[in-house]
Amino acid sequence: MPPLAARRSKKRRPDARTWALAVALALGAPAHAEERALDLGGGKTLRYEVLDPRTQSSSARDAALVVLRQLADGNIREAAALSNAPARREEVLREYQASVGEEEFKRVFAQYLSRHHDLVAEVAIGAHRLLIWKVAEDGQRLAGQYYVEVDGKFLLDDVPSATRSDLRRVLQSYRKAATSSGRKD
Repeated sequence: MPPLAARRSKKRRPDARTWALAVALALGAPAHAEERALDLGGGKTLRYEVLDPRTQSSSARDAALVVLRQLADGNIREAAALSNAPARREEVLREYQASVGEEEFKRVFAQYLSRHHDLVAEVAIGAHRLLIWKVAEDGQRLAGQYYVEVDGKFLLDDVPSATRSDLRRVLQSYRKAATSSGRKD
């Protein structure tokens, strides 16, 4: 066995995990969001992020799918419980169901659920999210759902706020672009 001094002078070779970590750090982590700006005119700009659909950590998409499943099954109370204003959401959903009938209500939300892969974008401003869905084959009809992260989980955002108004402006810009240029991103 070599003397202690000789053992100390030998450098230890990095193992595979160390190399993988070094390469990952050198290449940088994949982007989770793309920063964008919307010109509001008068020198004002609205800044927001478009989240990378491959990341789930800060996405409201899973919450949206749960809500859509509940509605497709006709479970209005359960879906409304996933809102930051559950009583108001339940009232609106019951009014809609009364206007179209129970079967049509379920059919409409089942159709949205079946098109869950038609998410055009997830937009973030702070804890608020806007999910933009393609609801027509031509890609020119877009619908939006608003969510907010509360205590680590996403809820339907049914409370008016300045941020929600900003997200509505972003949705309008996507709709305008879709109808004027056939945009399908």
